[in-house]
Amino acid sequence: MHSLISNIKQWGLELGFQQIGMTNTDLSQYETRFLDWLVKKFHGKMDFMEKHGVKRSRPADLIPGTVSIISARMDYLPPDTSAIEVLQNSEKGYISRYALGRDYHRLMRKRLDLLANKINAVAGQIGYRAFCDSAPVLEKPIAEKAGLGWIGKHTNLINSKAGSWFFLGEIYTDLPLPSDNPVTNSHCGSCSACMDVCPTQAIIGPYQLDARRCISYLTIELREAIPVELRPLMGNRIYGCDDCQLVCPWNKFAKPTQEKDFHPRHQLSSPDLIALFHWSEEEFLRKTEGSAIRRIGYECWLRNIAVALGNAPRSEKIIQALNSRLQHTSALVREHVEWALQRHA
Repeated sequence: MHSLISNIKQWGLELGFQQIGMTNTDLSQYETRFLDWLVKKFHGKMDFMEKHGVKRSRPADLIPGTVSIISARMDYLPPDTSAIEVLQNSEKGYISRYALGRDYHRLMRKRLDLLANKINAVAGQIGYRAFCDSAPVLEKPIAEKAGLGWIGKHTNLINSKAGSWFFLGEIYTDLPLPSDNPVTNSHCGSCSACMDVCPTQAIIGPYQLDARRCISYLTIELREAIPVELRPLMGNRIYGCDDCQLVCPWNKFAKPTQEKDFHPRHQLSSPDLIALFHWSEEEFLRKTEGSAIRRIGYECWLRNIAVALGNAPRSEKIIQALNSRLQHTSALVREHVEWALQRHA
């Protein structure tokens, strides 16, 4: 078994993961916290967070026979994307750095399947399922238990040698594996940088996130009108938000990804807001093919950009761009365009 564990971790590195850990299926210490988060309605309109009951915190209920979980992380921070400079330039649109390249879901699951196949070849036919944001799974608690890092005050996982710019994936298996030592202590100390910097104050307390205020939720998960009081706070963030990671001291240890698929495409690391706003739906679909951005749809894409244009300093170019969408067929788009124009009136 010791040899198998060593092999699994080595195979993981060879497949492009930066770290592999193992744990059991006991997530009881996280279940109460998760259910309390749901009771407080902090998940907003993300009904999928509650529709599976406790399957999220009880892996064997989700996949019967599961006794062990292999947790994997893969760095995604692209090199030289000048995040701070883009955030400070109101003519540009800021897109969360995880979404600049190809969609990570398929790539991660494919690599996890390859890892499971290697285990199969040595350990015999095992039962398994690979996940990456593709099922009701408590990814960060599992990773914390598997020794990959600790859940920080911003509720993202932090690794002391790699920061937080990484994706997580899991293999649920019926193969009994010894657990790695969990990370049992937070190393955030008295630091409150992530809480202080959050544009909408979505981190309402240490380790407590009200997703309803989070810009990632507002621009990606929410399919309705963005609350009026939060729109001015969003700045030029049109898809996701990285502020809490950008200020985290632990990210001084983060290394740029070597995974070419995660490198920026279509100049989206520093895009011109007006140019994006003029994209046709066909252009949006073409330039977001294979990207995580596509899932929000063209309507929400225009909604988000309209808010960013409303937050930019007034200019005739912006007024003209907004007016060009004033008669859009979507009531959602029109509402946000009208709000933006009122901001410049």
